Amino acid sequence: MLRHLFPEPATRVRAAARAVLAPVALIACLAVAAAPWSAFAQPATPVPAGAAPAGAAPRPIDRVVAVVNSEAITAGELASRLKTVEQQLREQNIEAPAADVLEKQVLERMIVDRAQLQAAREAGIRIDDAQVDRALASIAQENRMTLAQLRERVERDGTGFARLREEVREELIRRRLREREIDSRVQVSDADIDAFLAAQPKGSGAQSELHVAQILLAVPEGATAEQIERQRLRGEEVIRQLQRGSDFARLAAAFSDAPEAMSGGSLGWRTAERLPQLFVDAVARLEPGQVAPLVRSPVGFHVVKLLDRRAAESPAASSAPVTQTHARHILIRPNELVTEDEALRRLHDIKRRVEAGSGDFAELARQYSVDGSAGRGGDLGWIYPGDTVPEFERAMNALAPGQISEPVRTPFGVHLIQVLERRTDTASPDRVRQVARQALRERRIDENYQDWLRQLRDRTYVEYKLEG
Repeated sequence: MLRHLFPEPATRVRAAARAVLAPVALIACLAVAAAPWSAFAQPATPVPAGAAPAGAAPRPIDRVVAVVNSEAITAGELASRLKTVEQQLREQNIEAPAADVLEKQVLERMIVDRAQLQAAREAGIRIDDAQVDRALASIAQENRMTLAQLRERVERDGTGFARLREEVREELIRRRLREREIDSRVQVSDADIDAFLAAQPKGSGAQSELHVAQILLAVPEGATAEQIERQRLRGEEVIRQLQRGSDFARLAAAFSDAPEAMSGGSLGWRTAERLPQLFVDAVARLEPGQVAPLVRSPVGFHVVKLLDRRAAESPAASSAPVTQTHARHILIRPNELVTEDEALRRLHDIKRRVEAGSGDFAELARQYSVDGSAGRGGDLGWIYPGDTVPEFERAMNALAPGQISEPVRTPFGVHLIQVLERRTDTASPDRVRQVARQALRERRIDENYQDWLRQLRDRTYVEYKLEG
């Protein structure tokens, strides 16, 4: 199987878009990604001693609002991020909290983002321009537009394209850091899978999919009894405010320490195995709209609300029929020698040759494809739903057996896809165990990531200089 087409589960659950980042409506927000230092650091124009530019007022020096280890966060950076967050909240119809509360919340997120970028630098993690270009191409394709149209849209919305590039780069750096620190270290044993499958409902495989929101009140590692009690009381007060009719999303934006705070605390639709077990247990007896009693976890206290519940198919249910696709592909990866335009030209030419009968797909895959499947004529075997990245799967699903796609861009390059056949069958026992392993791994990555972020924040030196 084409390993890089099948991302680890955690890469499919975070960051507002499954492909790379976010839909255009939220591009300016980018999951409240850190604004690049270069966008705000504005060195003064050199002026001869004792002189000033004619007719120009003195340029104010941007004051520092926080120091993160040895790096400063300036008031200009904070103001820009606040503007972005306020726009994001308006787009989601979430009432913003009081200005001073929101300012402190946003600054804290900037501190955590800056700490992650510093840790990535120390680990030697770099994202080159080609990777950023591929990510931007994926964003454009996800929104059914060209890269030029994306640039025009971003400029029209007031976000400079150069700034967007750096935000994308920083998001990719943080993702790479998480993969290194968390994803690569999470293990799931056969005994874990056995226990998981034994706990699944028998029969048709029907189960509930849950839409849950949370407000996290983090507790520092090694916290004193007084600190723990203070956070517990804050959690109880949040629950009382909710019982009096306060809006959950607004309180999440005001108080939550979780990454999804500025999205109203929503975790999106997830099956039970993709949620922390503590949350599953907390909402088990709730009706949609109800809030659970305060939940304690290793990272702090959680206020958990069940937004909705719906029937879903258990991914570990062997009796559930599933459509599988037998496909093959040719991958050309743009690089310093092969531009994306050249890759597109080559694949269009290959498609014409195959359709005209003057070329064999398998032989051309062996000749041109840079994927590990090239030796098999590009054959990927039988593919289950969710196995491939979204761009690849959408293009593949649109094809009839025997049909060849137009060139398809994904984060990994440009593909020509041919569907060979389809079948509907029950998942094999091996497949059931593979899906169970992925579900458990994804849950553990989410849980460990929160704990890792807390530890990173606790060991980061922060000096606040925010007035008030």
